[in-house]
Amino acid sequence: MLKKYMILAWGLLLLSTAALAQLDTSFHSMPVSLPAYLGQVGRQHLGYAAEKYNVSIASAAVESAKVFPDPQLSVEGFDNQHRKLGLSYGYNVGLGTTLELGRKRNARIELARGSLEQRRALLEDYFRNLRADAAAAYFNALQQQQLLQVQQSSYAVMRQLADADAIRFQKGVITEMDARQSKLEADHLLNSVCQQQTDWKTALVQLSANTGALRADTLLLPAADTLTLDRSFVLMDLITQAQTSRADAVAANVARAVADKNLALVKANRKIDLGVNVGLGYNAQATSEIAPTPRYMATTAGVSIPLKIANHYRGDLKAAQYTVKQAAVTYHQVLLQIQAEVTQAWYNYHAAAQQLLQFHEGLLNNAQRILDGKIYSYRRGETSLLEVLNAQRTWNELQQDFCGAQYHYATTLVELERAAGIWDIE
Repeated sequence: MLKKYMILAWGLLLLSTAALAQLDTSFHSMPVSLPAYLGQVGRQHLGYAAEKYNVSIASAAVESAKVFPDPQLSVEGFDNQHRKLGLSYGYNVGLGTTLELGRKRNARIELARGSLEQRRALLEDYFRNLRADAAAAYFNALQQQQLLQVQQSSYAVMRQLADADAIRFQKGVITEMDARQSKLEADHLLNSVCQQQTDWKTALVQLSANTGALRADTLLLPAADTLTLDRSFVLMDLITQAQTSRADAVAANVARAVADKNLALVKANRKIDLGVNVGLGYNAQATSEIAPTPRYMATTAGVSIPLKIANHYRGDLKAAQYTVKQAAVTYHQVLLQIQAEVTQAWYNYHAAAQQLLQFHEGLLNNAQRILDGKIYSYRRGETSLLEVLNAQRTWNELQQDFCGAQYHYATTLVELERAAGIWDIE
């Protein structure tokens, strides 16, 4: 029943582009369906595009983590006062590097890969929220579009009534006060139409801004398509799925692995590294009469071992260990938060569905018939203008409440699917 009703409601209350253009031609409109709009948001949203660079940066960090320590080349020359004392001169060439022990390089690579996976999960979570916010903006534009139609319709009825009262006053059928009152009500509704038109265009601006292609003279306009918004969800299934596959839950789980890998790297960095070096030296012939020597080549090789005195301080190790514990607690907190969000959204969605069901066709039709009857009786002089105005206000409020109930129902579905980490609103 709700499915059939929602399709009918969206179809009846959506404004056509041509009808809206009759009131405002200051900009061009480009109709877009919800799937097409969300597709543009995914491809063109500037914030999402900027967020993607975090993944590229993390990917580059993986490449950086694979780098070995650079070797060092040393060249030096010496002169033992060869010209004065006849001793030798020569040069030494050395090549040294650091051998990382304790699997430091592997630990760096694993940490960088974990950070990359975390960035990908955070990017997916960013898009999850972006998509839901964009859908809510689309439904808000639909609501403002419907409310504008309500205001236009009410203004048209009251303007016709005011024009008729002006003629009736000239003929002496009604008093000048009644004619002025109906004209005042029509002018007041015209102000409401102008304000609602501004709210509608503001909502359209947000749609275009979400696509990253905002133009001053062209705005996106929700297409007059029908959307089926009724769903049947099992609460516990939604909670289980959300805690397993929702992007922020995945990111929190990956954060635990990243904390473990960071701890492994800290432990590896506390291991000593060996410095190794080899060298080649050339000594020229010494011609001194006291200690003559022939020229010769000398080779050297050595190892340097750092003294890890700083390992006595364990601050970095303790911090990494606390980070592991913190990540575990944060993960469980995220799971609890997800359960709360899904449960709240599920209750809100079902409450919105019940509220929408109250606006059955008979309620709106009865209000319309009452208004038509009051207007007809007023024109025949059988009822007062005050009764007509009360019926008009009741009709307006019912239509506005109905638009609000539709918007609330749509947004609660968006929030439920956002919370559950699923999406099928297309």
